[in-house]
Amino acid sequence: VAAIATASISFASAAHADSGTIRFAVYKAAFFVGGSGGEGTLTFHGRRYPISVGGVSGGLAFGVSKTYFRGTVRHIKRARDVTGVYGAAGGGGALGKGAQVIVMTNDKGAQLELTGRQVGLQVNADLSGMSISLR
Repeated sequence: VAAIATASISFASAAHADSGTIRFAVYKAAFFVGGSGGEGTLTFHGRRYPISVGGVSGGLAFGVSKTYFRGTVRHIKRARDVTGVYGAAGGGGALGKGAQVIVMTNDKGAQLELTGRQVGLQVNADLSGMSISLR
């Protein structure tokens, strides 16, 4: 009986995880070491939450760009689950206008599935970390 109750609790926790939509713009500048920052909005359960985005990257990178991201955040139970540091291996470039697709996960299990439109000159082959916080 205890095993059945434990399994039910595990199923209930997974079943209550939800998803929302996210939009943000990021400005990035780099000459080997880069920095980025921006802001946007998380929409979760019909409510809008302002967010801040930032990060530092290293490796081979140079240029200046602005990228507009939008997508889905999955596996969250409350808005604050989107906060934290996200990691992803990146490699890409844009001259003028370009497109990016990225999937990242934070330490709370929140998963971002993003598409982006980049404007500017940015060439990189780096391992980047991005931080999201609620404002």
